[in-house]
Amino acid sequence: MLKGKTVLLAVTGGIACYKSASLASALVKQGANVQVLMTKNATEFIGPHTFESLTGNRVSVDTFDRNYTFQVEHIALADQADLVLVAPATANVLAKLAHGLADDMLTTTILACDCPKIAAPAMNTRMYENPVTQDNLDILRKYGWEIVEPASGRLACGAVGKGKMPEPEDLLECVLHALSHEKDMTGLNVLVTAGPTREALDPVRYLTNHSTGKMGYAIAKAAAARGAAVTLVSGPVDLKKPPYLEVVDVVSAQDMFEAVTSRAPEQDIIIKAAAVADYRPAAVAEDKIKKSGTDADLSLPLSRTSDILAWLGAHRRPGQFLCGFSMETRDMVENSKKKLEKKGIDLIAANNLKQAGAGFGVDTNVLTLIAADGARELPLMSKEEAAHALLDEIMARR
Repeated sequence: MLKGKTVLLAVTGGIACYKSASLASALVKQGANVQVLMTKNATEFIGPHTFESLTGNRVSVDTFDRNYTFQVEHIALADQADLVLVAPATANVLAKLAHGLADDMLTTTILACDCPKIAAPAMNTRMYENPVTQDNLDILRKYGWEIVEPASGRLACGAVGKGKMPEPEDLLECVLHALSHEKDMTGLNVLVTAGPTREALDPVRYLTNHSTGKMGYAIAKAAAARGAAVTLVSGPVDLKKPPYLEVVDVVSAQDMFEAVTSRAPEQDIIIKAAAVADYRPAAVAEDKIKKSGTDADLSLPLSRTSDILAWLGAHRRPGQFLCGFSMETRDMVENSKKKLEKKGIDLIAANNLKQAGAGFGVDTNVLTLIAADGARELPLMSKEEAAHALLDEIMARR
């Protein structure tokens, strides 16, 4: 996802340097060209050879190193950079960057960069909370830096509090958000639903389905990476909440209906990827419960829940784009076209639950994109790739 992108990974002198090696490796696996800059203090914690082995590039430490080719090295690196990531960022280096000081290779190079910049502070809690450090972070934000808040926990000094460098996978998400895709959805408000819903039978039992939420989460993350302001309405899932978007947690189908419809007027694009637990008819459900001998509360709503897509189709505002999902075991295109017309929406992303690699609980999908003017089947691809393909289709049809 980062092929053709150059990331300057600036490593400063803190014990969290060991995490930077994993981060460098993760960036390389995403296809990035990783150029590592280190302060001399950082080399006391981890050797440059570690990063050189991981990235295949020479590590820059000394501004006056005579072994470079004949060029102004810090300017050459700055010209290559698509993004600067300072991780870990010590209080000392943050202070230098905030005030434009350039007294080593790392700070000199960063001062010459005009690309996006991210800093991940890592230090003792009292150092981080010191008003001077907070003022320096505010200055960096004013100049366009993204500051990734440190995590809380037990620090190397033995104290417990805020100051841990975020995990490499979290920082990788920040880089992917900044660089992985053109920001062609900037200015758009996008709402995505994801996951299952649960309908309580009694205080212990509930009815649900096999949805994991992976497809909806992939769509929400893809839209955010493309610059959209994203709201993710999520049923109960075992997935980490993505950064750079608002997550609204819901449980029941009615909860999801209310969350979506209350926010719908503000949205430019709404994508219903959730598998709502829509149980009906009530008489059948009640009969099954009675025969099971459970003590379920039959006063709970077990009939058809409010239809989110139908409501959206009936209440859409001008220019709003509506997309739903369809999961079928037969007659997929025909049934999806009927759903498209009945709900009054623009696009259906359909898949066949019997097809290998598609549907619930897997990391891949096979989508067929169905509109009033025809259908287009996508090949088997990761859900992340499928998410971008779906957004491409939506953007082309808006």
